[in-house]
Amino acid sequence: MARRKRHDEHDNHEAWAIPYGDLVTLLLAFFVVMYAMSSVNEGKYRVLSDSLSEAFNGTHSAHAPTVDQDPPSSLELPRSQVHRLIAAALPGTARMPLAASPGAQAHAADAVGVTDALTRQGVAAAPAAAEPAPIVPLPTVDSSAELQQVAAQVSAAMGALVTSGQVHVRRYQNWVAVDISTDILFGSGMARLSPPAVPVLQHLADALKPFTNAIHVEGHTDDRPIRTAEFPSNWELSAARAASVVHLFMDRGIAAQRLAVIGFGQQRPVASNLSAFGRNANRRVAVVILDGAAAPDGHL
Repeated sequence: MARRKRHDEHDNHEAWAIPYGDLVTLLLAFFVVMYAMSSVNEGKYRVLSDSLSEAFNGTHSAHAPTVDQDPPSSLELPRSQVHRLIAAALPGTARMPLAASPGAQAHAADAVGVTDALTRQGVAAAPAAAEPAPIVPLPTVDSSAELQQVAAQVSAAMGALVTSGQVHVRRYQNWVAVDISTDILFGSGMARLSPPAVPVLQHLADALKPFTNAIHVEGHTDDRPIRTAEFPSNWELSAARAASVVHLFMDRGIAAQRLAVIGFGQQRPVASNLSAFGRNANRRVAVVILDGAAAPDGHL
């Protein structure tokens, strides 16, 4: 049997392609890393560099966290020019009121010392300011007497309703509160004034119109929930009822700047809601007349 000839192995002339591909891949990775490092945040790069140095060199150093700081201002004036400005702008600092803070008094004393030093050196200071005009105290108003007069006018205007207990006029230190039962103002679950309530509130508005006191109209309800398309809760119902009273006051001639609408819902009861009597007392509109010195938002 003839022996099969052994074929000579051919040389592979394309073996260079494998290391060439590896080299190209490494070059690509190198340029990607270089590009990423070129756009890295300087602070983060510093932290990375320090961490690598610490890892490879075995040295430990405490680094404060990198914080972006504003560069120092280049517009600072020389100290001598600052002293001259102080001397020119503060000629009367020696007459500072005694109620000034200790820090302000210390700065004023320094400014006066600078002024004296510049005067001794021949630096001219600005002329002294003219003496301020004397302060004339404003006439004071006896708010207690004014509120007493408001309470008397309101009680007279509400007359029979005060006697029957439908309206309560209460005098406090800084305000007068007129509590009106909503049963005589609105129907159940409604915020539109009933026809009999209109003349009652008109009398109240006429009594309050001559005064300048701020007026808060507060709406209150009992704890029975309401959920309608118009009033999702007692908050909306109480605020809407207060707003109805405010609109009537404005139509009657009371300035809108004096008025404020507040809805408390069921959160400020004056009696227990466990009885019909208590719920009736809690369903009310309170017209609060503040003293003359209080701002329109002065009542809590």
